Amino acid sequence: MKLKLFALILFFTFSLFSQNEQIAKDFFEKGDYQKALASYEKLYKSQRRLNYFIKIVECHQQLEQFSKAEQLLNKELNRRNTQPQLYVELGYNYQLQDILPEAQKNYNSAIDLIQVNPNYAFSIGKAFEKYNLLDYAITTYEEAEKLNERLNFSYNIARIYGEQGKIELMFSSYLDLMASNPGYMAASHRNISQYLKEEPNNENNVLYKRALLKRLQADPNTLWNEQLSWLYIQQKEYKKAFTQEKAIYKRNPESLQRIIDLSLIAIENKANGSASDILKYITETAQNPQTKLLAHQYLLQIKIKTASREEYPKITAQYEQLLLEYQSISDIYGLSIDYAHFVAFYNNDSEKGISILKNQLEEPLAEFQKASVKMKLADILVLEKKFNQALIYYSQIQTKLKNSEIAQQARFNVAKTSYYKGDFNWAIQQTTVLKSSTSQLIANDAMELHLLIRDNSLEDSTQTALKKYANADLLAFQNNTTKAIKILDDILANHKGEKIEDEALFKQAKLFEKQQNYIRASENYLKIIEFYKDDFLIDDALYYVSLIYAEQLNKPELAKQFLEDIVFNHADSIHYVEARKKYRSLRGDAIE
Repeated sequence: MKLKLFALILFFTFSLFSQNEQIAKDFFEKGDYQKALASYEKLYKSQRRLNYFIKIVECHQQLEQFSKAEQLLNKELNRRNTQPQLYVELGYNYQLQDILPEAQKNYNSAIDLIQVNPNYAFSIGKAFEKYNLLDYAITTYEEAEKLNERLNFSYNIARIYGEQGKIELMFSSYLDLMASNPGYMAASHRNISQYLKEEPNNENNVLYKRALLKRLQADPNTLWNEQLSWLYIQQKEYKKAFTQEKAIYKRNPESLQRIIDLSLIAIENKANGSASDILKYITETAQNPQTKLLAHQYLLQIKIKTASREEYPKITAQYEQLLLEYQSISDIYGLSIDYAHFVAFYNNDSEKGISILKNQLEEPLAEFQKASVKMKLADILVLEKKFNQALIYYSQIQTKLKNSEIAQQARFNVAKTSYYKGDFNWAIQQTTVLKSSTSQLIANDAMELHLLIRDNSLEDSTQTALKKYANADLLAFQNNTTKAIKILDDILANHKGEKIEDEALFKQAKLFEKQQNYIRASENYLKIIEFYKDDFLIDDALYYVSLIYAEQLNKPELAKQFLEDIVFNHADSIHYVEARKKYRSLRGDAIE
């Protein structure tokens, strides 16, 4: 009982202390320095923490009580085991009064203490950085490194060089860091990428490439090939990146994973020519049958995207050949799924697609593999409007693999199938559950479907327009793009002013894009931007129209205008990060 009481008292004491700290912070941020001073003095009296002491000094400085601040700092510095960064604080107190000789004297005193203990560089360097005394910070870090070779401040130094605009020195420091500690590679890449652009002839890109080539000539370490590959990827020069990756693989032929990853990046960025070259190399080089098969699968997926109907028999023959050649591999189920998708969704032979998948289910499969096969089987049944049969397969996935991501996807597909068949109430129930999905993508899709059904059921109890829209959505799923566009035209003509109008404009715009009719697509997006500024589709319309102007219609200034709208007015958009990156690139920014 006494222990519980003690714990309770401790909890309330801690909560009260945290509240008092927040109050002091609020006073300081609002500029009420007298009250902030009193609050921090009270906190410091209860607990002699360095951050409270420094805040007391800062309050005196804001109140222009420099003598009092100096007195406090000198008193603290005269204690044994004092904090060495307080010399920086004292120096800055003199600098605020424009007494520069005394400021410099104390800054140098701080740096001299590194001779006593090189580890002091952490706190001293941080104090210099706080006051933007960057040259002193660099001197601090470099002195510490000289005295203790185990210390490495390249990351701090590189970041400071970047802030100073000393780009070549910054690149050199990051490269030194990656060479000595590969664990910093991801963090270094994040910072370096802020200074690069997609254009290879950008000044900073040229400087970074030059630094890498210089190191590669002096030291043929594959690290420099890796960095060149990374640079070329930022510039979307995938063939050049591929050249570097081949050089790395020839030196270390244990794994093709880096080259596989590069092919996937190229596919994601729609660089299908480069992706195909990389994948062909994998099929010719890989010793592992699974790796070869995977490369063949990706090659066929790329080919299908641009193939004409006349090429379908050849693609069919390739699938049949691969199924025969790799029939002994356990991962063959993935190829069966791809083949079934192709014959059903492209070659209009759903019956064959269903047969392929049902035969695959007869083979021994792990539960997740079986779920993937059933998911595609259900999708094809939806394609054929066999909704009830599809729902059975989706429900089986949910039951067998509860709470997994594939089960959540199956639940969303249940919602979508129910929506296609006009069972909007059941669809709403499913999306209500999925709005809190652990997968952000599924949660977003569920939210969109939920809002679509809810918003278009309030004004029209017969749900006439919603039923038409669901039909158009199903036709789009069935790759019947032209017919889907016609139904959306009917909605736009006969349901003007209704809630469904912006949804119809957006859906139709995406279908126009699929047909490469970018003018019509942009017109639809612009209507949403003009007439539906407060709708949840506004940021989508802004983003996709900017892509059309930048990538298809060669109107970068217009693209920049719409991206700017997202950056400054839609910070909560899922497109915000990408929009900001593209906006900075079009504006010509070198760094953040």
